[in-house]
Amino acid sequence: MIKAFVYLRVSGRGQVEGDGFDRQLLACTQYAAANGIEIIEVFREEGVSGTKELDDRPALSELFAALEENGIKTVVVEKIDRIARDLMVQETIMADMQKHGYTLLSTAEPDLCSQDPSRVLIRQIFGALAQWERAMIVMKLRGARQRKKARGERGDGRHAFGEKPGEAIVLAQIRALKAQGETTRAIAGALNATAIPTRMGGTWKAGTVAKILAREKFHSACA
Repeated sequence: MIKAFVYLRVSGRGQVEGDGFDRQLLACTQYAAANGIEIIEVFREEGVSGTKELDDRPALSELFAALEENGIKTVVVEKIDRIARDLMVQETIMADMQKHGYTLLSTAEPDLCSQDPSRVLIRQIFGALAQWERAMIVMKLRGARQRKKARGERGDGRHAFGEKPGEAIVLAQIRALKAQGETTRAIAGALNATAIPTRMGGTWKAGTVAKILAREKFHSACA
C-alpha cells in the first residue's frame, strides 16, 4: 500500500470555521481508499491565500520538510489549486517534486501530470526560464561584488545563517545532528530544548532548519 501525506488549504477565516477542511479531507480520504493509499499525516494551511508567497505557507514548508525526512513519496490534494492558483507556480512545484522523486495526486484532476499541450508548454518554458534566471543571478551577484570591492566595501551581500556572531556554533550543531541522521524536526527540537533562538528570536521549526540545510546544499553545489 502506498503511504501518503495530505495537504489541505483554505484561504479565509470563514472557510477555516466552515466546511472547507472537511470537504477537502473527505475527498482525499475517499480517493485514498479507492486507490490503495494509506494517509500518514494531514497538513492544514489555515487562512492562507493560494497566491501568497510560498515562504509564508508554514504548513507547506512542514510538508516539504516531512517529505525529505520521512521516506513518504506521495502527496494527495483535493485540487491542484490548493497548492497554488497560478499555473506557473503549480508547474514549478510539480517539476521540483518530480525531480526529487515525489508524486502529487489530485482527487479532481487525475491527468495532472499528463501531456496536455498547455502544461507541456509551461514545463518547457519553466525549464528554459530557470536556466536563464540562474545565469542572470550569478552574473548580477558577481557584478555587485566587483563594484563593492572596487569601492573598498565588503561584498558578501546578505549574511547566510552562520555568518553573524554566535551563529557559527549553532550551524555546526545543525550540521552535526544532520550528519548523525537526525530529522529536521528532531534538530529543531534539540535547538529549542537548549533555548537557542532563531536569528529573529523565535522558536525553531523543521521548515527553518530545512531552509538552512537547503541553502548549505545549494552553495556547496555552486562552489
